[in-house]
Amino acid sequence: MADQSEVSNVIAAKVAATVYPNGTASLSIANAVIKIYPGWPVPNILQQDINAGGAHISVWALPTERKIGSELGRPYRVISTGEPPMIATVSGQQVTLSGAVSLPTNVYFLIDGVGYHYPVQGGDSLTSVATAMASQIPGASNAGPVISIPDARTIIARTGGVGTASRELRRQEKDFQITVWAPSPQMRSLIGPALDSALSEESNVSLGDFAPAYILYKRQFDTDASENYLVYRRDLIYTVNYATTQTIAAPQVIAPVMNITDTSGNLIKTILE
Repeated sequence: MADQSEVSNVIAAKVAATVYPNGTASLSIANAVIKIYPGWPVPNILQQDINAGGAHISVWALPTERKIGSELGRPYRVISTGEPPMIATVSGQQVTLSGAVSLPTNVYFLIDGVGYHYPVQGGDSLTSVATAMASQIPGASNAGPVISIPDARTIIARTGGVGTASRELRRQEKDFQITVWAPSPQMRSLIGPALDSALSEESNVSLGDFAPAYILYKRQFDTDASENYLVYRRDLIYTVNYATTQTIAAPQVIAPVMNITDTSGNLIKTILE
């Protein structure tokens, strides 16, 4: 779930990539040491760095916030499908397990309309999974990861993992203040436009919950009230539209069941697929 701390960190990372285009081991675009961080400067540390010719860039979440409308019903959407590395392949009256064993994985066979299921356990191998499946099926046997079912007329074999799904609980627009603290107006004028251009270049923001998020320019202004201390400041205010989300485990469906009922809701037949 994204929050204002994660948004601040993402903005700070974008700022760092802008002022240190070749990495922090190389010179900044201002040929000076620039410290970038979420939060507010510690006054004495800021003053020491300013006196040494360096600069700070802080990212601060402002209290300005507005709740905005979100989707009706709060539907879940799949973030990752959880495809397992284990594969079950049917050839004639044999099923071969291949790939790698991982947790969580479910194995399901539908033999002549009858379902058989095994949840993979810690320490399992392809052979032990095949043995567990063969032991459930009448007349079946296995040699290593190959399961033979000589009496079967139809065989369906599936493996499924566990993915993740997420839904929006609410959505908000919050203002973030990116502040340049520079030792001279010239350095401020060098750093400020570079940040403004970089932050305005791409509106989409990628956050850890993978929900859509957007950053939009709002305003900027200079403050020279502290020029007696050689601190020249520029504030850039950007609004970020992001979601508060809930994430759940989402097992893949490998054993669908279809119930057929009459118009009164009475069960007529159950079909395994």
